[in-house]
Amino acid sequence: MSALALPATARQRDTLLVIDDQAVNIQTVYRTLAADYEVLMATSGQGGIDACRRHLPSLVLLDLVMPGLSGIDVAARLKADPVTCDIPIIFVTASSDSEQESACWEAGAVDFVTKPFNPMTLRRRVQVHLSLKHQAEQLHHMAYMDGLTDIPNRRYFNQRITVEVATARRAGTPLTLVMADVDFFKRYNDHHGHLAGDACLQEVARALQRAWRRPADFVARYGGEEFAAILPGVGLADAAAMAGALRAQLHGRALPHGDSDCAAIVTASAGVVCLDRWDGAPCGADALLRQADRLLYQAKQTGRDRACVAAADPARGA
Repeated sequence: MSALALPATARQRDTLLVIDDQAVNIQTVYRTLAADYEVLMATSGQGGIDACRRHLPSLVLLDLVMPGLSGIDVAARLKADPVTCDIPIIFVTASSDSEQESACWEAGAVDFVTKPFNPMTLRRRVQVHLSLKHQAEQLHHMAYMDGLTDIPNRRYFNQRITVEVATARRAGTPLTLVMADVDFFKRYNDHHGHLAGDACLQEVARALQRAWRRPADFVARYGGEEFAAILPGVGLADAAAMAGALRAQLHGRALPHGDSDCAAIVTASAGVVCLDRWDGAPCGADALLRQADRLLYQAKQTGRDRACVAAADPARGA
């Protein structure tokens, strides 16, 4: 599932990564910051890159001059990696060369601290950039998360489906798209009330997250009582079982539905389209959405509380 950064209020202590080939410099930074942050250390450029990918620190303090990979090399690689590109980098350097300073900015630095540094200056610079990072994460959270269910919203889904289709096409790997809709939800609202309806949608969102919980799975609220999921690496052979996992999760919750024609509990119908092959005409995100929507309509027309699963058909994308 999608991993949006947590808002600052949900965080434990921030983690900092210090990358410097001189142990004495690392120890000085550690003594300055360890009381307020978890401080990790790396003594080489490649070691710093590996540690950054492994631990995903909140901020990196990076030496400029190191043997092997220089600080500029490390910053450029971190910024080129989608996993680490949003981590702010502060260079800690004794250099006063203007060309090196420009190269650091171009490599993605957010700030500089000059060696030997004033401990108060280092603490304040770190505080400022962590505060800016947390504010950006909160804005991102508000813009891309659904306020009721706390899962990604349609805006985020529309961005993600385009990326996932392009990624699967490049890799030649399968991709499954699911459009799911709560059965007789308007009746549920009318019968149980809108507060119960909101709670129902929250439970459905949790059921979706439990059904599709691999790290790559992406679940979103598409709108109203409709949800969508992107399942990378899932082809036609496995799609029915993945759809069945959602049905099992909902049935296991046994949420009473007092006005449903298909069950006494809350159920959902789903349209599942699988893009298994890339050797024919291209099939883009919009085509997949249209085909999943057709399959969802078919599931509702044939009794609800079920999934209709089919391979993507490029000829039906228009």
